[in-house]
Amino acid sequence: MINTLSALLSKAGISLTDQQKQQLVSYVGLLDKWNKAYNLTSVRDPQQMLVRHIMDSIVVAPYLKGNKFIDVGTGPGLPGIPLAIVCPEASFTLLDSLGKRVRFLRQVQHELKLDNIIPVQSRAEAFTDQPLFDGVISRAFASLQDMVSWCHHLPAPAQGRFYALKGVVPEDELAELPANLSVEKLVSLQVPELEGERHLVILKQK
Repeated sequence: MINTLSALLSKAGISLTDQQKQQLVSYVGLLDKWNKAYNLTSVRDPQQMLVRHIMDSIVVAPYLKGNKFIDVGTGPGLPGIPLAIVCPEASFTLLDSLGKRVRFLRQVQHELKLDNIIPVQSRAEAFTDQPLFDGVISRAFASLQDMVSWCHHLPAPAQGRFYALKGVVPEDELAELPANLSVEKLVSLQVPELEGERHLVILKQK
């Protein structure tokens, strides 16, 4: 697994420490183990998890600005846990409304000794925190409209951004954005060995 991950990282031009690689592989191991009972992801093959969950998450890291993030609708911790491993200087609140997922996140936190993640069971619209977040991240969580509607109170007024991980460019969703939001950046992401397009939509408040 470490060798496979190292090869994928090399293709993506990403450099990590041995400890970070070990944590990512250990996370896949926990995800695979808990998935059998908790049905956390439809991806069953750990090798595929490396591509479709780990790499698909960490390619976003270079575009994140700030050091306080919230991953809304995190599910089993995606992309929040891989990002927390590769960005140890930043903190990630992992928000999900399902108790079984949050229990899994706490187990990961304990076993991988991740002190920069905060698992929280809550709906996005009911959660708040101070200071506000530099970035609100979502992956396969909702439409852009729902994301900004449910999470409008979470990003800090000036520097806060929305980071939406998408497949193809969501032209329809972009056309219907509220007037107080604009697209700061639309990034085409390159994920080694992953079929299909991947894009990162970065939104800022006007």
